[in-house]
Amino acid sequence: MTVISEHAQGPVAGATGKPTDPEAPTANPLAGNPGVVGIPTVIAGAVGLGLINIGAMPGGASGATLAILGTCTVIGLLITTVWAAALGQNASASLFAVFFGFYASYAALTLGLAHGWFGTSVVSATDAQVTWLLSWLVTIVLLTLVTLRLPSSFTLLLGLVDLALALLLAGTMTGATGLTRAGGAVVFAFVAVSVYLYADLMSTETGGRGLPLGRPLLTR
Repeated sequence: MTVISEHAQGPVAGATGKPTDPEAPTANPLAGNPGVVGIPTVIAGAVGLGLINIGAMPGGASGATLAILGTCTVIGLLITTVWAAALGQNASASLFAVFFGFYASYAALTLGLAHGWFGTSVVSATDAQVTWLLSWLVTIVLLTLVTLRLPSSFTLLLGLVDLALALLLAGTMTGATGLTRAGGAVVFAFVAVSVYLYADLMSTETGGRGLPLGRPLLTR
C-alpha cells in the first residue's frame, strides 16, 4: 500500500478517488471594527445635544435631536455594543454600552418630562434632570479612570464628556444659562475629538495610515 505523506504537495484523494482541495478556513462574518458604526452615530447625537445646550434653534432643535437619538444613535450604539462583545472586544463593548445607556436614557428622560411619564411633575423636573446628570457624571468619570491604558485621545474624549456634564449639572442646579451654554460648547469639543477618531478609523479601514492617537497616560 502506498502511503501519501501529509506534506505532499497537490490535492489529496478523497473517498471517491477524486482529488479534493484542503478545506478553506471559514471567514468570520463578524470580523471588522464596530467603531465604524458607533462613532458616527455618537457624533450625530452629540451635535444635536450641543445645539440645544448652546441655545441655537431653540424652537426645533429639541425635537430633531430626540429623533436622531431615538433612532440613529441608540440603534447604532446597540448594534456596536453587541458586535464588539461578539468579537470579544470587552473594553470597546463596555465603552459603547455606556454611551448607549447615556443617549437612550436622555431620550427617555426628555420624552418622559415632556409627556408626564414616570410620575415626575413639572415642579420636580429640575430634580430629575439633576439626578440624571449626576448619575452619568459619576459613571463616565469612573469610565475615564479605568480606561487610562487606552491612547490619550480617548482619555481626552471622555474627559470632555466629564467637563460638559459637570458644567451642565452646575447650570441646572443654579439656573445659570451661561454654565449650560459653556457645557454645550464643550460638547462640540467632544465632537471634534470624535471626528478625529473617526478619521483615523476610516483611514485604516480603507488601507491608509492611521492618525496618531497619543500615548496612554497609564502604561503599567
